[in-house]
Amino acid sequence: MKRRRVVVTGMGIICPTGNSVEEAWRNAAAGKTGIGPIQRFDTSHLEIRFGGEVKNFDPEAFLGRREARRTDRVTQLALYAAKQTMEDSGIEVTPDNLYRIGVVCGSGIGGIESIFESVKAFLERGSKAVSPLMIPMMLPDAPSGKISMTYGLRGPNFAISTACATGNNCIGEALEIIRRGAADMILAGSAEAGLSGIAMASFNNMGAISRRNDAPEKASRPFDIDRDGFVVAEGAALLMLEELEHAKARGAKIYAEVLGYGHTSDAYHVTAPLETGEGAATAIRLALKDAGLEPKDIDYINAHGTSTELNDKTETIAIKSALGEQAYEIPISSTKSVTGHLMGAAGSVEAVFSIMALRENFVPPTVNLDNQDPECDLNYTPHTGVSHPIDVVMSNSFGFGGHNAVVIFGKYHDNGRA
Repeated sequence: MKRRRVVVTGMGIICPTGNSVEEAWRNAAAGKTGIGPIQRFDTSHLEIRFGGEVKNFDPEAFLGRREARRTDRVTQLALYAAKQTMEDSGIEVTPDNLYRIGVVCGSGIGGIESIFESVKAFLERGSKAVSPLMIPMMLPDAPSGKISMTYGLRGPNFAISTACATGNNCIGEALEIIRRGAADMILAGSAEAGLSGIAMASFNNMGAISRRNDAPEKASRPFDIDRDGFVVAEGAALLMLEELEHAKARGAKIYAEVLGYGHTSDAYHVTAPLETGEGAATAIRLALKDAGLEPKDIDYINAHGTSTELNDKTETIAIKSALGEQAYEIPISSTKSVTGHLMGAAGSVEAVFSIMALRENFVPPTVNLDNQDPECDLNYTPHTGVSHPIDVVMSNSFGFGGHNAVVIFGKYHDNGRA
């Protein structure tokens, strides 16, 4: 049986570099950072006072005051990206297709602000002060459930939570659902609203995040020898994945084709990657096999590139292990250098950037790469983006708990690549 081909027919995003695909990509491609001092809440009690914050987003104006109060920020961001994606896809939900359209939208942390505020109310004012909506607001599946309710989508609906690999796992598993014929279209992606005081305090005490309060725009510096941790960020992105013949039949525009997906586990440590890079390298090889491609076919890699000492070295090892000498020929970059680390939303935001790089034949830069770590010896596109022919792009995501997820996108060719 011939495998169903899956394409991308809609995209939506809200992240530190912009609140639309065009704005977010334009700034990322120009190396314009979205990282700065946090404005949304008081940080005077925190050691770290900056992050990758979403700007110019008013949830009450978007959802109305009542609905905004009944949804955690993670769901608000997901709904904002979903609205863009649904409109961009041009799909009309009808009684004939509503069971054939699904949602796979995950989050690494879920509604942490709702948990924190409810615990605070419980401790300060007693049990009656706890919101009856705390549980549905904090659940990691709140974004996927709310998206399906908003648009009446009754197809497969669930959330994946694999820390910083969440976005890629959501896209990859949605791909498999469509391939096996269980749906024709799926809104796939992720959201994260972990830019909160309690989360930042934990990351700081872990020693995982940058301490550059005096120069936040310089704090995220993947593959640089002076990197000192990642930058906490927030946002959401969703793709509309659609079976090719279904998309063609309705005259949908096609951004890209989803070619391959690979995922593995390090089975090693709760926060640190396997230092040999074996798990990540195997995920890359599996994605290539799934796509029917060779290392020479990859034209650009959007790296996980967190700006932590262990990740950047390990990812470099993994890329070289999986791709061999070809690794030195492929332009690579980390867009986390301008967005910060969106954790569970990272993979889906970077999927949007990967597809835009594919469409515009342009490799976005890794900013702040002033002194490249000798152990990170690949072409990480320092400072300035470059024009480059791109037919196939690979996007890496690796998460706490040892999760490795790799997705490969390609330009759509009517007759495939055979």
